[in-house]
Amino acid sequence: MKDTHLVLLPGLLCDASLFVHQADALADIGGVTVVDLTGSDSIAALATDALAQAPDGPFVLAGMSMGGYVAFEIMRQAPRRVRGLMLMSTSAQPDTREAITNREALIAQADSDFPSVIEALLARMAHPDHANTPEVGGVFHSMATGLGGEVFARQQRAIMSRIDSRPTLAGIKCPTLVVCGRQDALIPLEVQQELAAAIPDARLEILEKCGHLAPLEQADKVTQILRDWLCALAGSKPAIAKP
Repeated sequence: MKDTHLVLLPGLLCDASLFVHQADALADIGGVTVVDLTGSDSIAALATDALAQAPDGPFVLAGMSMGGYVAFEIMRQAPRRVRGLMLMSTSAQPDTREAITNREALIAQADSDFPSVIEALLARMAHPDHANTPEVGGVFHSMATGLGGEVFARQQRAIMSRIDSRPTLAGIKCPTLVVCGRQDALIPLEVQQELAAAIPDARLEILEKCGHLAPLEQADKVTQILRDWLCALAGSKPAIAKP
């Protein structure tokens, strides 16, 4: 699998720390890039940013939440670059008017009290058993605080203006894996089941005792799912994950 390169797309207010477990444990596959999705305020521009950071040639693409929205756009901009697609804690649906109103309210709140916004997001993102742990809540707090309110506003504007990706799902031809937490309060299980059903031959993996932040909440399981899937794409036997 040494010729495999994995490109990871983080979610809202997340940086490379979101995927630190996966990036470290899967370093033996050939290469791992965690993309910076903080510089643009549209999904199309973020996809262009991601492609500029990706290696030359084909790669395996994995996106979580907002990273999934960017992954859909990459599949429209450069589908031949993607050997395999992993979608995690994400949806192909556009924002509703209610969701847009809520995002605009959070942007306004962040101007005066960004820590309270972080708390509100974490309460919805993480499974209750994980929200206050250093491995989940602590990491999210650190990422969000480090990125700050300006990045939050840019990313929220990109998310709320995204297009409906459902009409393009049937055109995804590469092997696709959909991974979701059963207790995801932001993107319900049935939405992610519908996503998997709409992509030809996509496989669905449901993580128990897991909310929206799957790479942190179920780090070992997500890593092993990725390793097994990457091995299958490469036509080799699954390897044992690094301890």
